[in-house]
Amino acid sequence: MIHVIAIITAKPGMRETILKAATANMPAVRAEDGCIEYSLAIDAEGLGSFQTRFGPDTFVFIEKWRDNQALKAHAAAPHMAAYAAKVKDMLAGRVIHVLAPAGQGI
Repeated sequence: MIHVIAIITAKPGMRETILKAATANMPAVRAEDGCIEYSLAIDAEGLGSFQTRFGPDTFVFIEKWRDNQALKAHAAAPHMAAYAAKVKDMLAGRVIHVLAPAGQGI
């Protein structure tokens, strides 16, 4: 299994617009062969000082894929290209971490 943590930072004031585009794209992603989990998350509220917040312009995709091939197919999917084109001018930053379960090879 492959885990992906994608940290997306919007230009100021653009987070909600990007989130709407991302949410609209989610059914197509979840229907992809090999998609185990694909969700969006924002900072939780009311947890106190132990929490490190991403901030008001950032959100996170939390993903699980069956294997490398499924993730590569996802990255090349036409609906992902369309989503990327729609939001590219609204992004301030994007960091994608691709991880394997500890103690297991890919």
